[in-house]
Amino acid sequence: MTIKLFIGLYFSSTLFLFAQTQERTARTLEECIGLAIENNLDLKTTKLSRETWDVNFKQQKNAVLPSVNGLYNLGVSNGRSIDPFTNGIVNQELTFSNANLGLDVVVFNGFRLINRWKKAKLNLKSAEMEVEAGRQSLILNVTLAYLQVLNAQDLVTLAESRLTTTYGQLDRLRSLYEEESGNPAEYHDLQGQLALDAANIAESKNNLEVELANLNALVNTVETITAAPLNVQVDLNVYGYTAEDVYDMALQVFPTIKARNLSLEAAEKSIAVAKSQFVPEISLFANLNTNYSSAARLFNESGTSIVETGDFVSINNQDYSVFTQETNFASDPIPYSDQFDNNLNSSVGVLVSIPILNGFKTKNNVALEKIKKEEAQMALAQIKLDLKTSIKQSYSAMQSAFEKYNLLQDQVDAYAESFRINEIRFNNGVSNSVAYIISKNNLDNAQTNLAHVKYEYALRIKILEYYRGKI
Repeated sequence: MTIKLFIGLYFSSTLFLFAQTQERTARTLEECIGLAIENNLDLKTTKLSRETWDVNFKQQKNAVLPSVNGLYNLGVSNGRSIDPFTNGIVNQELTFSNANLGLDVVVFNGFRLINRWKKAKLNLKSAEMEVEAGRQSLILNVTLAYLQVLNAQDLVTLAESRLTTTYGQLDRLRSLYEEESGNPAEYHDLQGQLALDAANIAESKNNLEVELANLNALVNTVETITAAPLNVQVDLNVYGYTAEDVYDMALQVFPTIKARNLSLEAAEKSIAVAKSQFVPEISLFANLNTNYSSAARLFNESGTSIVETGDFVSINNQDYSVFTQETNFASDPIPYSDQFDNNLNSSVGVLVSIPILNGFKTKNNVALEKIKKEEAQMALAQIKLDLKTSIKQSYSAMQSAFEKYNLLQDQVDAYAESFRINEIRFNNGVSNSVAYIISKNNLDNAQTNLAHVKYEYALRIKILEYYRGKI
């Protein structure tokens, strides 16, 4: 009853886990890679950084163009103010307006704008290489996670196969045990082995869930995915490249190396930009101005009139006032458009800015940029060293996995034959359960190790191909 209850609980949990797995969508490796490139958050962040550098490049490129700016205002003032038309002081409500159009052109500034443009272009290319590096790294990580899921799935299958074999033997001995015609110790030994096999399945399935979680985190989709079956073939031929070959090719094609080289070139341009502060800046300017005032008036002739002059003449001791003819004028406001035309004025000139003393700011900026260049050189040297070390480690691990695979394949074949013989002997009552269990465990462990090393070899090959730019 205990065994039946145990087996019932096990298969119930298995059916539950199977139901959970059925809710997942099986995806091929290519589909997982496509979804990851579309949805992965780290890659999206890298792409946003690239877009930022793209905008910065456009800003620096457009900075070499002439600067043209316009100004216009319209307002009303009350009380004492200056009439913009006559520059006289008035004390009335005044409507005013001004317009200005200015042009500034940098003729020479030590190639500062040009070098900033080139630096921004190098930074943009570096950002593009970082996006490509992130994309390739993501493809590698998805591939490795996918292979780990397949490995975990294979180990679950192996564990379930072991349980089936053990349960078959236990079922055979149960009738003998119940009839009290067999060795009860062998029956109880297989009970313990059955519990161990079931525990191994639980552990294998837990490991599978962990690997699936890693894969889903990289793919980052709404649906929960699992890996579709993929036959991983191990090429028994020796890998066709040495570690030095892989490293030399990586220096030529690895995006991160390219990005660091471009960053180093950008640092050199930063030094040129800082040095340009020592050079005078020459620029041209031009301005066009006009204004309007509601106080401006146009006086037109409106006729004549006879007025007293205040003088007089005496005739026969009689005084007579003197009159004169005077021209009359009417005050009319000057239209807005006419004032803008009449008040136009312009100016052109050359501006020379000569650096004389600025607290050695320019000198210190040049020194700081030189330090940044050295930091970029160190970063490039460090990544080359890390790359070389990683390639050597992966290559060594690949060689070890290749050798272990061939040895473990022979071991599996040997243990499989040993188990076949021991199983026949055990079934015929010639051998005891101890020998049977030892033989079975030897074969199980050998098969597990072979599955591990098969995927280990495949993973290392993928990593080396990634360094060669063949992902």
